[in-house]
Amino acid sequence: MNLNQIRYFCRLAEEEHYTKAAGELNISQPTLSHAVACLEEELGAPLFVKQGRGVVLTKYGKLFREYAEESLRILDTGVRKVQSLTGQTEGVIELAYIYTLGTSFVPQIVRDFIRANEELNVQFHFTVGNTSEIIQGLKEERFDVGFCSMPEQEEEIEFTAVGTENLVVVVPKGHPLSVRTSVDLEQTAAYPQIFYTRNSGLRPMIERLFRQAKIHAQIVCEIEEDGAMAGLIAQGFGIAVMPEIPILNQLEVDVLQLKNLEQKRYVYMARPKGKYQPPVAEHFSRYVKRSRV
Repeated sequence: MNLNQIRYFCRLAEEEHYTKAAGELNISQPTLSHAVACLEEELGAPLFVKQGRGVVLTKYGKLFREYAEESLRILDTGVRKVQSLTGQTEGVIELAYIYTLGTSFVPQIVRDFIRANEELNVQFHFTVGNTSEIIQGLKEERFDVGFCSMPEQEEEIEFTAVGTENLVVVVPKGHPLSVRTSVDLEQTAAYPQIFYTRNSGLRPMIERLFRQAKIHAQIVCEIEEDGAMAGLIAQGFGIAVMPEIPILNQLEVDVLQLKNLEQKRYVYMARPKGKYQPPVAEHFSRYVKRSRV
């Protein structure tokens, strides 16, 4: 059974005449007759009987017609939706990004893109997660574009640097280090540290900083999301090296610059290599490269 056979069957059921149905379908009558015969053979039941110069559905044909027409309606809906997603001037962009970029970076770049391309009818579906989740989603084609860190040895993903975030030391208000505006990483060694979980793109970078400084961090807890990390710091669970994100200005914490270390976290636009991208997603990626690189 194939799609043409189902379409031919539904048209013949509508016209009740082989010649008329064949003409509507732009096929020959023998082609239509053969398709219906194959369908009847596969189903093991007659679908039409002759009536005068035409044909009418049998009880089996009437039953099958309900499901055949419903299947075609569902399929046609799917075709229209795919076409709307892959249109040149309209569609949906599945965009994923890490937590730190949700306050300003992503909203700003999406807003600027929409303002600069008012002729496009584009919808964005947003997903927030850590770098490993975003990379996996790109590989599985659940996301079109991601903004995240760049893990090592990711050959299936194309990375383009599009921004930076300063790494700072964040401590609770009243902490012994609060009297300072900047510290050496070594000065943090005496205090309990909150680290990112191992699936975070920042974890390897921060671990590398501590190794280079020959410091053994006292890790008291691990967490994935930056805002939650800042909340734990504000409640006195520990201190942390983390990006300088806007929410820090709203919490009971102090932000200390790292001395002798202009360490930045690079933000990358990530896209799957060698896989189909909707035209609007390609348009968005080109815009990001032009405006950020």
